Amino acid sequence: MNFESFITSRLTGKKKSKLSRPVIRIAITSVATGVFVMILSIAIITGFKNEIREKVIGFGSHLQITAFDNNVSTEMNPIVLDSNVFQQIVSIQEVSHIQSFATKAGIIRTADETHGVILKGIGNEYDWGFFGKNIIAGKKPDIVENSKSSEVLISKQIANMLSLGIDDYLRLYFIPKSGKTPRARKLLISGIYETGLLEFDEQVIICDIQHIQKLNNWTSNQVSGYEIILNDFDEIEQLEESVYEKIPYSYNVQSIKTTYPQIFDWLDLQDINVVVLLVLMILVSIITMISTLLVLILEQTQTVGILKALGATNRSIRKIFIYQAINIVLRGMAWGSALGIAFCVIQYNFHIIKLPQEAYYMSFVPINFNILHIALVNIGTLLICSSVLILPTFIITKISPIQTIRYE
Repeated sequence: MNFESFITSRLTGKKKSKLSRPVIRIAITSVATGVFVMILSIAIITGFKNEIREKVIGFGSHLQITAFDNNVSTEMNPIVLDSNVFQQIVSIQEVSHIQSFATKAGIIRTADETHGVILKGIGNEYDWGFFGKNIIAGKKPDIVENSKSSEVLISKQIANMLSLGIDDYLRLYFIPKSGKTPRARKLLISGIYETGLLEFDEQVIICDIQHIQKLNNWTSNQVSGYEIILNDFDEIEQLEESVYEKIPYSYNVQSIKTTYPQIFDWLDLQDINVVVLLVLMILVSIITMISTLLVLILEQTQTVGILKALGATNRSIRKIFIYQAINIVLRGMAWGSALGIAFCVIQYNFHIIKLPQEAYYMSFVPINFNILHIALVNIGTLLICSSVLILPTFIITKISPIQTIRYE
């Protein structure tokens, strides 16, 4: 058996004194609290970022192909994507789906209220993955290829603002570019959605793309643009360049990060909160473990003297106390990880902790449950604490065997 490990096991199994027992408990609690907070902060911050990012992408997809002009309004110039170009984009491995869309600004008028909206027209190939899970009443519009549907999907905010509900009709007015008499459309509300992003919920209405094509006097293959859904958000910059190389020079491709830079810049700032919390928790754990190790060394001063008298080297004795400290760190990490994982699982499945949606864009604390993050927190804590604990053990080299054996 390894000499240092044997002595460590004997000291660890030995009944603790009134001095070391509470100190060790405090150290274990400190490390456990640090690991728990680190796991929780990473899970919540990354979960929050993922939720907001997915909601923004749900409204505009990862990439959009539109006409290359200076027009920044919702009244985009029409484009027609050649079938060969379309197939080239679809063939890109990271591209999950491509769909057409058209947008037009309109005004909803009721007996008591008037509200400006953006009508987003979609086709039968539209991916309902995002809006489908956010429909809170009714159903999605029944959109087929060769038949124009009058059904629309509106948000809960618009419904509450204008006192509208399922199966109610709403009348929208559109102002032509020529300034002629406004054109009206009467549409049926088939469903109500809620995403929590008020900036989008208060404006966007989903309808059949054929309405917008007719309002703009477009042909059936003319659209405002194409939305491209990717398999991996992290590849968005690279895919933006790849798609741009395949489309005509008169078309432009823009990522969701470029379209809404303020949102994604704000999300990137959340990483600072994680870094601050990690640094603080690691510092607390380090300071506590250094104090605990010094207490253990001072308490075992006679043992150190006897080991030196028997021929043990300073390096071996230092290893003994480092092993003891690492044992304490591991126990704290085990408790902290268990509590952190338990809390994440409970919150992820039952949404116990709620949030005011108007302030945080979601009604509960989101959790991104990632085993890799938990493993990295534990490995990082162990490596950093173990490395720092080497320094305090140099006090052992100053201990004299003769003086410590006589000491009572």
